[in-house]
Amino acid sequence: MNHSENLKKGEKGAWLSIIAYITLAIIKLYIATIGDSAALYADGLNNTTDVIASIAVLIGLKISRKPPDEDHRYGHYRAETVAALFAAFIMMFIGVQVIFDTLKSMIAAEASQPSMLTAWTALGSAVVMFFVYRYNAKLAKRIESSSLNAAAQDNRSDALVSIGAFIGIFGAQFGLFWLDPLAGMVVGIIICKTAWDIFKDATHTLTDGFDEEELELIKNSIVKVPEVIEVVDVKGRVHGNQALIEITILVDPTLNVAESHYITERIEDYLYKKHRITHAHIHIEPYQEK
Repeated sequence: MNHSENLKKGEKGAWLSIIAYITLAIIKLYIATIGDSAALYADGLNNTTDVIASIAVLIGLKISRKPPDEDHRYGHYRAETVAALFAAFIMMFIGVQVIFDTLKSMIAAEASQPSMLTAWTALGSAVVMFFVYRYNAKLAKRIESSSLNAAAQDNRSDALVSIGAFIGIFGAQFGLFWLDPLAGMVVGIIICKTAWDIFKDATHTLTDGFDEEELELIKNSIVKVPEVIEVVDVKGRVHGNQALIEITILVDPTLNVAESHYITERIEDYLYKKHRITHAHIHIEPYQEK
């Protein structure tokens, strides 16, 4: 299955998130209003912003499927990484907002006893988002999609937010009003941590970062090819979920063009079988005795 088909499968996960968020947001905002729950209302508003992040992921996946053109010779795969970066910004904004709101509640010492219907709504929402998270996480891993993985992490964060709301509402029934802000604070920190991890991975990719250990493994694999006398340099960058590798090797200077080309084909086949690398630019230079 090629990368374009994988991206098309990823769109199903993005649509699942969008439908789930819109449905849950409407239900939460309505029940929070009639059940007098600030925690569930904030959770519902959180889901409305998540719709924006999910739409960004969907757009990123669609753009990534576009074929190469005049000014995008390598294709549009990095749109997927940009979408993951955008999702990280949305998640960080939500996380900071959750922390800010809980601190505000703690300082103001606000207390209320919402209806238990709001608690069960929050718990039910957490269960739904957990299943959405599991689906998207498995799909993202199977198709190696960074943006869908970011969406899956956002799904998990939202499940945690709903659990936090449930704990706060449930605790309020027994006069433990401090549980609400405490749970909100922990959830806010978790959301911010998840957003930071996604941001770090996305920026590392967009600035042409590549795992040093993986480069060393690739280099050691190339050295094992009999015709390769020395590996001068190995560079790598990530384009969507595709690794682009540039390699410079030294070979016997008496080899002709056809023989040298055959070596590059062997290396390309080996890299695909060993490391699943589909794009490798191999530069051959003649070996000189020192």
